[in-house]
Amino acid sequence: MRFIGLKMAVAIAIIAMSPVWAANVQTPAKQVYITDFETGKLLYEKDGETQMKPASMAKIMTVFIAFQRIADGSLRLDDEMTVSQKAWKKGGSRSFLEVGTKVTVKDLLHGIIIQSGNDAAIVLAEGLSGTEDAFADEMNRVAGSIGMSNTKFTNATGWPHPELTTTAKDLNILTTELLRRFPSDKFPELYPIFAKKEFTYNKIRQMNRNPLMYKSKGADGLKTGHTEESGYGLVGSAIRDDQRVVMVLNGMSSIRQRASESRRILDLMFREYKKYTFFEAGTAVDQANVWLGKAPRVDLVLDKPLTMVLSRDERRKINISVKWQDPVPAPIRAGDKIGTLTMTSGDMIQELDLRAGQSVNALGVFERFSAAFKYLVFGAPSVSQLAQ
Repeated sequence: MRFIGLKMAVAIAIIAMSPVWAANVQTPAKQVYITDFETGKLLYEKDGETQMKPASMAKIMTVFIAFQRIADGSLRLDDEMTVSQKAWKKGGSRSFLEVGTKVTVKDLLHGIIIQSGNDAAIVLAEGLSGTEDAFADEMNRVAGSIGMSNTKFTNATGWPHPELTTTAKDLNILTTELLRRFPSDKFPELYPIFAKKEFTYNKIRQMNRNPLMYKSKGADGLKTGHTEESGYGLVGSAIRDDQRVVMVLNGMSSIRQRASESRRILDLMFREYKKYTFFEAGTAVDQANVWLGKAPRVDLVLDKPLTMVLSRDERRKINISVKWQDPVPAPIRAGDKIGTLTMTSGDMIQELDLRAGQSVNALGVFERFSAAFKYLVFGAPSVSQLAQ
């Protein structure tokens, strides 16, 4: 047998750190953490693991817990909760709930997500856990379970507190988990609330504070936040051409700066990064010669589509090579590992199995003798070459 090594002038790699071009991206945001949703690839970060205050972006965890209760059947959207004196008196952004009244979970979620109502968040927390303090304990348990290792919640609203802390990376982890657990196609009554532009309660109409909802293509969430200590922040997500980006920005100086910068950075991510599909699952990457089989060749295929999110610079540097021992002796079963596809980019190396695309039975005794004789006399047929 002879060794075959084939090369293509494309490349694929998973880069664990921000690309070189990101060093030239300037932003007034103090903390940034942006990822591709499907792959988890880090697209850009700036002090993403630096401690910061979440402000009302903490309400994403309040909503996350409510979504989980709805998903497991222990809470319904038409369940009602009573507005306490504590919730009614709370300052800051409000849904204008009236003390002693009963409000549905559906209205509370709309009040939290669209109006950023502190009163609505406290009512939901008390209704789920008895007290806001007990709910904060639940927030921290959930945070630990999903990998938010640098976060401590102290209340359901993000109201300033000395011990309240998080990072842009942790808020990205939370948002990504929310998107994964509660997809719109499975829970159409939950995540799509984030994309609503307004909500009216108690005859008071309020607009969604998320600036991405108005001028950013594909944006469908999530939440803004602001305190004097934290500055202006935003957790956002958008999907364009079957690619979703999850973005956390914090520490900006004004509402106007938050709006313009969040739109600019989101557009930059979609412009710089694209989703590339190099091979579909089951599509022949190449063909190998078969030794003493009833078919002369067998397709070499991958288990799943070879799809990567890459910057333009990464795409230019991509390199793929495939290798196997040729010819492959029969019998061959569909799915047998035949060779490997190696992806390289700089120091990054990743290997994927190449498998038989179909089964090939062995020849009979006399057929094997005849084929072996021809092989010794005339050699093997040429292997198809991939374009350089």
